[in-house]
Amino acid sequence: MAINTKKTCCLRIGPRANISCTPIQTLSGISLQWFDEIRYLGVHIIQSSRFKISLDRPKRSFYRVANSIFGRVGRVASEEVTIQLFSSKCVPILLYGLEACVLNKHQIASLDFVINRFFMKLFKTNNIEIVKACQEFFGFQLPSVQIAKRITKFEIQFQERSRLIKL
Repeated sequence: MAINTKKTCCLRIGPRANISCTPIQTLSGISLQWFDEIRYLGVHIIQSSRFKISLDRPKRSFYRVANSIFGRVGRVASEEVTIQLFSSKCVPILLYGLEACVLNKHQIASLDFVINRFFMKLFKTNNIEIVKACQEFFGFQLPSVQIAKRITKFEIQFQERSRLIKL
């Protein structure tokens, strides 16, 4: 099987992640490149002593789409319409593939912060209590809650598939 060296790269994860090593070469003599961050199935994995992902690019994409929605509908559309567009177009970009990853408290808090900033912009306030009341009124759940539900659903489906395979 031929290896596409333009799309193949190397990344180290583990206690020796920061130590440089010799280049890996294919049978044809082409060296594979080493990177500090790679994208695999839409998730950005970074070099670390433990398995770690980066949320910088998903957050950037999220802001780009959210600002696009604000730019197009602005203050013309109702809050319900804006939140529905936001929920269907922006939130999936932010949460893509995270149910399969282990996130620390800081990463989950940063995702919640992104959503809270959107609501602050939408309702023209900096008061977090008002933001939480608006989220509750419109039935919007923060990423910390959504991810927890997704992880539970993911684990249940995994257990069911494992049980079916054993049969």
